[in-house]
Amino acid sequence: MMKPKAKTKKIKYLRQILDLVRNNNRRGMTIIELLVSLVIGIIVTTAAMSLYITEHKQLLVQGSISDMQSSLRAASQELASKIRLAGYKVPDPTMAIRASNTNPDTITIGYDAGMPCGPITLNHQMPQPSAELRVDGDISCIEEGDTLYIYDPTTRYGENFICTNVQESAGHLQHNTTNLHESYPVGSQIMRENFFKYYIDATNPAHPNLMIQTGLGAPQIYAENISSLNLSYVMASGAVVDVPPAASLIREVIIRVNARSDQTDSDFQNQYRTRVLTTRVKVRNLGIS
Repeated sequence: MMKPKAKTKKIKYLRQILDLVRNNNRRGMTIIELLVSLVIGIIVTTAAMSLYITEHKQLLVQGSISDMQSSLRAASQELASKIRLAGYKVPDPTMAIRASNTNPDTITIGYDAGMPCGPITLNHQMPQPSAELRVDGDISCIEEGDTLYIYDPTTRYGENFICTNVQESAGHLQHNTTNLHESYPVGSQIMRENFFKYYIDATNPAHPNLMIQTGLGAPQIYAENISSLNLSYVMASGAVVDVPPAASLIREVIIRVNARSDQTDSDFQNQYRTRVLTTRVKVRNLGIS
């Protein structure tokens, strides 16, 4: 059995321990404890921000790559579809494809859009390039503002013009807003031709674009951030050339389109992410006679 004196001493010792705990609780955390908590908080916050920045950058990169691939597909599909139509019902193969090795390359593609009212030809020599066109044939399908094409089969030369007035009963067509480059002779043909010119506009080096010009219209952006267009032509002999000696000898066109990201990327030495798409297109309407 514990003696009363020893029991009292033990109770006193326990009270001292409880008082010490109460005093520590009243004092709160020490400076060292605060610093340790602060460092741990900074480490956790830094790790979270680093993860967010990395994930955000990857999201932007994936968006940029997706935009590049969309531009590549759009540019390649547009060129391929027009090349397949090149030369359709045109009177001269030179009107089908006009190639220029301009690095980046330029190509103009032409095909017949159709004249529902039938063939139309000049029945009078033009006294001067600004003179109205006096024609034979039904011109009821032509309206003011139509883009037409006049072609001289003797010289194999032609050009677009905008019809500004139609005198159906007299068989006269006027072109007051378009200056023709020569006086066309009797027998020259009036057609409704579609012409599409494609080239790279690098006026702003940071944002080069694939441009399209339809007939006499103003050039328009077709695909953004297209940095290069390279075209090669497979001839009837099997030779591959940059500029065909004659459009009638073209059998296939190799299209190589380069696209790049809209923004620079510090992870790449050349600053831009790039993609390349190569497409081969058979020419359907040339060399079939």
